[in-house]
Amino acid sequence: MIYDIRLRLTHFYSGSVGFGRHRVRVVPLDIPLWQKVLSWKLEGDPVPTEQLDERDFFENHSSFLLHNAPHAQMQILMAARVERLVQQVRQDVSPTIIGLAAEIASLRDLSPASPHHFLGPSERITMPADLTRYARKEAASTSSSWAAVQSFGAALHRDMRFDGSATTVDTSLEEAFHHRHGVCQDFAHIMIAGLRSLGIPARYVSGFLRTEPPEGQARLEGADAMHAWVSAWCGARMGWVEYDPTNGIIVGTDHITVGYGRDYFDVSPIKGVLRSSGQSSVAQAVDVIPVDAY
Repeated sequence: MIYDIRLRLTHFYSGSVGFGRHRVRVVPLDIPLWQKVLSWKLEGDPVPTEQLDERDFFENHSSFLLHNAPHAQMQILMAARVERLVQQVRQDVSPTIIGLAAEIASLRDLSPASPHHFLGPSERITMPADLTRYARKEAASTSSSWAAVQSFGAALHRDMRFDGSATTVDTSLEEAFHHRHGVCQDFAHIMIAGLRSLGIPARYVSGFLRTEPPEGQARLEGADAMHAWVSAWCGARMGWVEYDPTNGIIVGTDHITVGYGRDYFDVSPIKGVLRSSGQSSVAQAVDVIPVDAY
């Protein structure tokens, strides 16, 4: 499946901004056997004084934009054409959770995709006792680590409510889990925390979700903005596998990956500093269009 993706991030300022430096992570990744970026372009409006594109530690595409002329609004515009490759349904060859712990203990790899980076607490991930108990209960009857991932993700989808106005980007996973509601970021953080409490390495995935549903199917939640889901390491034979707890599904060709990190902090679409005063706001607009839809 080939998609054309368009993203517009607009920052509105109450007064003129004299200086701004931002790090932007919105360009999709090339992933062997999974995803191929055919073309991409990222622009700033106003045109940045400087722009530098590079890869971060986790090999995500990062763009640094510098503005040093006064402006009252800033837009980030990204366009990409991405081929999302069809994945065969994997046979579950993952070890038990106890067996997984033994595999991790014997692993000496510290490359960006090493499971060791995704086991403990991180900037936005804690492991509260009530969530740990919940995760253990849902995984208790499973016979493999991949089965535990699916069982726990399905339970979150069952017990939590998607609510686009219930939380903000700064809401803690403890608060979102306590109230059992939130957006895709909350679902992903809660699932990651629960999996790590079980000893299953889990990472945060930032990306896009197809906006046009397959014929006869309902539109998936989260399709009008950037989306988030979870990648879990289920042993050397199975590797990293991905689950979308917001929609209660194994990740497939409707999901386009932008970046991987320990949590949202590592892959936030934009972060930076400004020289300004007063309030600011941001708006996001995303289109993910199958090429054959034209």
